[in-house]
Amino acid sequence: MGVAKYIKNKKNGIQDVTYQSGIKVKPVYGPDDLEKAGFQYKKDLGDPGEYPFTRSLHPQSYRSRAWTTRQYTGFGTPEETNERFKLMIANGQNGLNVAFDLPTQMGYDSDHALAQGEVGRVGMAVDSLKDFETAFAGIPLDKIGSGLTINAVATIMMAMYQAVAEKFGYSKDQISTTPQNDILKEMIGRGAWIFPVEHGVRLVGDSIEYAVKELPKSNPVSICGYHIRESGATPAQEIAYAFEIAKAYIDNVVKRGIQPEEFVGRFSFNFNVYGNLWEQIAKFRAARKLWAKMLKNEYKVTEKKKLFLRGLFGGGGSGLTKEQPENNIMRSAYYALGAALSGAQTTALCSFDEAYTIPTPRSALLSLRTLEILMDEVGLRDTVDPLAGSYFIETLTLEMEEKILEEMNKVQQMGGMVKCISKGIIQRKVSNQAYEFEKGLQSGEYKKVGLNLPDNKNSEKTNVELHGYNEEWAEKSKSNLKQLKKTRNNKQVTQTLNDLEKAAKTNKNVMPYLVKCCHSYATVGEMTQVFRQIFGEWNEPDFY
Repeated sequence: MGVAKYIKNKKNGIQDVTYQSGIKVKPVYGPDDLEKAGFQYKKDLGDPGEYPFTRSLHPQSYRSRAWTTRQYTGFGTPEETNERFKLMIANGQNGLNVAFDLPTQMGYDSDHALAQGEVGRVGMAVDSLKDFETAFAGIPLDKIGSGLTINAVATIMMAMYQAVAEKFGYSKDQISTTPQNDILKEMIGRGAWIFPVEHGVRLVGDSIEYAVKELPKSNPVSICGYHIRESGATPAQEIAYAFEIAKAYIDNVVKRGIQPEEFVGRFSFNFNVYGNLWEQIAKFRAARKLWAKMLKNEYKVTEKKKLFLRGLFGGGGSGLTKEQPENNIMRSAYYALGAALSGAQTTALCSFDEAYTIPTPRSALLSLRTLEILMDEVGLRDTVDPLAGSYFIETLTLEMEEKILEEMNKVQQMGGMVKCISKGIIQRKVSNQAYEFEKGLQSGEYKKVGLNLPDNKNSEKTNVELHGYNEEWAEKSKSNLKQLKKTRNNKQVTQTLNDLEKAAKTNKNVMPYLVKCCHSYATVGEMTQVFRQIFGEWNEPDFY
């Protein structure tokens, strides 16, 4: 899986191994290592399904229920996305993870000048509720949960999901949606932010507060260490930064008079499995333990289920290479193995062709089949936490816990995550690490099969079936948008947008107003523009 340093020791010829989080690995582990670390079964491990949940969230884990498969899906028009949704569900997928195109992510309609060339390219183009009606037609929204990979305009998409469910006859009590809705990680790692930090966090808080009161089955935020890791963070930093981001959102909602016990059980996480297999397993085991301890000790959460670290462990996009892309099939299988051995609730894999293109139907199904083989053929559902008690894994988990806490303490000493992001401190650190890591790949310091191991100068290029961009997507989206604006009740649209503006200018929660805007067929661009006019746009700090 790569990214560990393997250097032959000149003195004894034995290979020295150092993981990216800074943990040095010994050649052999035994009982003395656990004794030296102060390992105690009840405190550090516990029984499966019992605090601190290092082993698993549930006593029987995969023996009682397999992990959920939720492949990232969506491209082009809502019609084509609906077709792909149904293909994946028909082939055994039991949850949706919806991809949106870049204009939608940035709050622009398909006819905006800045949308040119990007409509439907990296995800589904969504301009209004009409598009959701098409995309989710025939999907049983009371049985299939939907992740919405959207951030800056997550409140709009969450409102639109509620509106489309109501249009189809479902009550808001029946539906389960999980918008990614993690604007702070966008500012660290991905760049799809719009509004200044304080307003972005306010919108996240609005969605959490609304879900507590109105959407009992929905998870209003999925804190995304995944993209922070992809941007250059170490595995320990991935968890540490995600938890510090979570604390920023918790603190915002607590200031509204809502106690953590009422909403932290709705938080979910999206973590990466790219990296050394053992480091990833230790990372997830330590993360479950630390999340439960933090909620219990810092926020006084007592209810067992609300201490669970829930979420999706998957992807591994940075681990894929354009060189020899079939190798990515094996890489993804090992990423899935790492997720399963660490007790993932939900998994999704990057498909082998994603270094080139949106996954083709063939590659998307290969990823799904990979997960099914692990479930039903390899034996990963045979027993709970099969690595428990390993001298190596338990020592590594304790060391990973220390590294995560060390990184969290650094953030706290600098004033917390919101302050660090506002000043560009975390962005600078992660970007510099990404640069150094790339230099390590180029020099061969980090080993990557097909890239620098073995000598790849004479390797043959492999043809990959491309899922090409179609200019007709934009034309169709713009035509539909033009027709919508002619046929909708524009007086009602104006009224709902005016009401939204009044709410945004005050401390009112914007979510109920967004739901009304969506029902009136106000567009994503129109709703976002209301926020742009009131909040302004964030100017990223010059952190170099």
